[in-house]
Amino acid sequence: MKYDWQYEPQPEWFDHFCDQFYWFRKSQNPLWVERGTFGLLAIKQGANVLELCCGDGYNSYHFYSIRATKIISVDFDIDAIPHAKKYNQAKNVEFRLCDIRSEMPEGIFDNIIWDAAIEHFTEEEIAGIMKNIKARLKPGGVLTGYTLVESPTGEKSLTHHEREFKSKEDLKSFFEPHFKNVKVFETIYPSRHNLYFYASDGVLPFDKEWEHITWK
Repeated sequence: MKYDWQYEPQPEWFDHFCDQFYWFRKSQNPLWVERGTFGLLAIKQGANVLELCCGDGYNSYHFYSIRATKIISVDFDIDAIPHAKKYNQAKNVEFRLCDIRSEMPEGIFDNIIWDAAIEHFTEEEIAGIMKNIKARLKPGGVLTGYTLVESPTGEKSLTHHEREFKSKEDLKSFFEPHFKNVKVFETIYPSRHNLYFYASDGVLPFDKEWEHITWK
């Protein structure tokens, strides 16, 4: 944990075993569990899932793989994908090295997950990625993800973040041109203000029409 995050350059991905075995106990912060759980809520049993910017692949294995039939998990980092294959491989998870700005996998998916990564892209890049996401979601398919709120000082939380978000409304504005239904909600801890999002042309988790078929 100290080697990666207290010295430059900071990595583009995080080893979540640091959370599981060290940081959770030290910080008492359940953020790492929230992210996997809120993403899982939108996944129906047997779903075909595309995970963008998967990093170490921790969530692929520990959260999404129990419910999905197939997960394609991608990242552009040449160190992240070998790590994911070594420590978080599952029979229904395929890890691929690719840059979603130009190489997003083809296919049609029930769910697309973009967790802790939208802030790594410029506004122009986000717009292009969003169009490709929409083209790959089934009717009623759900985009889910997580990001963080920009510091009141405007200082980026990580040096390689391109676009941090000022509020729920700021983040929501990036999804509304593409989806009929968008939901952004927050959790706040002493060290971080978190934003979670769901976007779809269909029903979203926590809607009145939402049925808990994910648990069947």
